[in-house]
Amino acid sequence: MSGVFSPTRAKIKERTLRTDKYWLQPAITFGVLFSFVIYATFRAFENKYYFAEPLISPFYSPCLSSACIEGTSLLGQPFNNKYFGIGISPALFILIFPLGFRMTCYYYRKAYYRAFWLSPPACAVAEPHKKYTGETRAPLILQNGHRWFFYAGLVFNVLLTVDAVLAFKNAEGEWGHMSVGTLVLLNNAILLWLYSMSCHTCRHTLGGRLKHFSKHPVRYKAWTIASALNHQHQLFAWISLFGVAFADIYIRAVASGAWTNFYFF
Repeated sequence: MSGVFSPTRAKIKERTLRTDKYWLQPAITFGVLFSFVIYATFRAFENKYYFAEPLISPFYSPCLSSACIEGTSLLGQPFNNKYFGIGISPALFILIFPLGFRMTCYYYRKAYYRAFWLSPPACAVAEPHKKYTGETRAPLILQNGHRWFFYAGLVFNVLLTVDAVLAFKNAEGEWGHMSVGTLVLLNNAILLWLYSMSCHTCRHTLGGRLKHFSKHPVRYKAWTIASALNHQHQLFAWISLFGVAFADIYIRAVASGAWTNFYFF
């Protein structure tokens, strides 16, 4: 008999024999992600300071509720607030999609499995759970919806790119101007596209189910680009998270009058 049931195998009661600070990385991950969740929840229910012509917070775009400030959505405001609850924040209509994309992302699964569920907290460290069922039962079976959240995320990337283009207007609606807010929204859109294009699902969508790459040169080229970006998926996941948070913080500060959105021209 061999393997884990071998009678000669060492009986180790400790969770790990590691002497380094293996807990530090999951602890930092927990702190950052939990802080983002708290901030996003606060902003979703604050329901103000999300629009300063022509800048709109990515947390509230597109603003589809009838409670939205006029001019905050090119798609109109189809959701009548009286049918969806008095005072409900318009952010709640849309945040479920980008958050769903991140929460089901392959990298973020690794991050929060280790940081929140300690499953496991690090390599060579036993996890506290006695039974492992993977992603075959509720609620983790919802992770299989990642592909659909990815497609929804692409739609929001397009909308946020449009917001960045519209930010080349000034407060009077005149084109050909650029402010600090323009750069903030443009940076946010670029980082979100890099995060999406480096996604494992994007790579599989572009090049999956092909038997002969030579017969699909365009898809093969796109697949190679996505594959190269995929190596930096963890980096793009983090910097895009900070990018979208900073974009909201900046616009909130401008809309509340705390900061001035300076124009370069």
